[in-house]
Amino acid sequence: MRKFGEDRILVLTAGFFMSFVLTAANYYRLASQMSEEAVQVEAERSDLTVSAGECQGTIYDRNMQPLVNREKKYVAVAVPSAIDCEAAASTALDRESFLHSCEKGRPFTYECKAETEESDGLTVFAVPERYSSHQLAQHIIGYTSEDTGVSGIEYAYDAILRGSGSENSVTYAVDGSGRVMLGRGKTVIRSRKQDTGVVLTVDSRIQELCEECGSSIKKGVIVVSEVDTGEILALVSQPGYRIDDIGAALDNEELPLINRALYSYSVGSVFKLVTACEGIEEGWQNGVYECTGSENISGQLFNCHKYDGHGLQTMTEALVNSCNTYFISLSRSLDVQRFRQLASDFGFGRDNMLCAGMVSSAGVLPTTEELLIPAELANFSFGQGKLTATPIQINQLTAAIAGGGELHPLTLVKGLTSDGRTITSEKRIPATRVIDRFTAADIRDMMVSAVKDNKKSNAYARGIHAGAKTSTAQTGRYDKNGEELCHGWITGFYPSESPEFAITVLAEDGGYGNEAAAPVFKAITKGLKKLSQVDTK
Repeated sequence: MRKFGEDRILVLTAGFFMSFVLTAANYYRLASQMSEEAVQVEAERSDLTVSAGECQGTIYDRNMQPLVNREKKYVAVAVPSAIDCEAAASTALDRESFLHSCEKGRPFTYECKAETEESDGLTVFAVPERYSSHQLAQHIIGYTSEDTGVSGIEYAYDAILRGSGSENSVTYAVDGSGRVMLGRGKTVIRSRKQDTGVVLTVDSRIQELCEECGSSIKKGVIVVSEVDTGEILALVSQPGYRIDDIGAALDNEELPLINRALYSYSVGSVFKLVTACEGIEEGWQNGVYECTGSENISGQLFNCHKYDGHGLQTMTEALVNSCNTYFISLSRSLDVQRFRQLASDFGFGRDNMLCAGMVSSAGVLPTTEELLIPAELANFSFGQGKLTATPIQINQLTAAIAGGGELHPLTLVKGLTSDGRTITSEKRIPATRVIDRFTAADIRDMMVSAVKDNKKSNAYARGIHAGAKTSTAQTGRYDKNGEELCHGWITGFYPSESPEFAITVLAEDGGYGNEAAAPVFKAITKGLKKLSQVDTK
């Protein structure tokens, strides 16, 4: 009996063991199968990222006012399965296109109204539009093509204005069928690239003023700089162009895409300011000259614009009357090497690098050997002959005279910003003394007289105290009627008592400076006075 009982226990134990083994094996088989299915399901899940427009860095004015990215459009990312498409269609600028995209069932982007509200299935982005319909300072800013800077600041700072961190996006989890799984949430990236950028020296209010005042100039330039710093406050090149039709601008024979402030021109009588400076520096300011209407230089007759002559002239009277023969005679008394060196010190014959990729022409400054030829020196003395200069150089000359004889190289960029509020300044080039401060004061007084005491001056405005010099520069080119084309210039400063602004206007092929450029100068000074009155309130 005992042996039989023991055998029974052994059989039962073996049965239980076999059952346990079978059950465990089945469990692990099922567990393994479930694990493989779970891995398969997980593998079929993935992420879907939808881009919703790119933001580019901003070009700011000196007061951190954006010159680009001033307007916004609104772009939404929609998940059709998570919204009422019929109701949401009212938020779209293009309803038909919206509903068509909804029918496809996949997440999509569309341009929406500003007041569109977000939901789980709708994510809204404010995307800056690069240019305005009337783009301010377009020749400074330049333009892009295929999201790459082509000219101006856009080109010079392309790597800073574009690149990483520019994309808006929404990322969703999707299953193997591509269906969005909103239960797992969404990851939204809103670019702040538009906060970063380049800060210019330009004042958008003065830029806008100059563009309005210069609208009468068919071709030409306006440059306004701050006397104490050399910072460019406004730069206008005419004609302008439509940013949305670069092709038409490329075909335009007036070449609207070029920045004329960077090109050199014959300058004419504004160069008499340099001749007068050297005359004073060498002690000839008290000399008196009798203008008879012409001056014979080594057998070559040079005429004054007043053919019967101005009579006896002091230096101030000669500058007011723009007497050519006075300055021809004065130049013959000057040290030619010193005279040329002064012109070089003022910046003639040297290029101006406003920023990378924006460099003005050096123009032409005759050599000392060339100026030893009497006729060349005569032409040089009143800004004709081989001499050419850019509006940048002429404005720099004017600012140095207005600023007491110290020359600040003109600049266009203040620095960079990473947040749209603070500026990391770029290195400034120190000012250099070019002429004695008393010389500068004498020339300023003469320029004030050229406006105030010249009854024919179109630069004069009641209640506006400014100093200026006009010129009509011959070009050696003629129109279809056989009349010589001349550039009309004026350069000066405002206000006369304590100059803040150096103002240069060029009317390319515009004729007489007093007729084509001086009225624009007057309008600018009047506008600057109004702006200063607003600032003091």
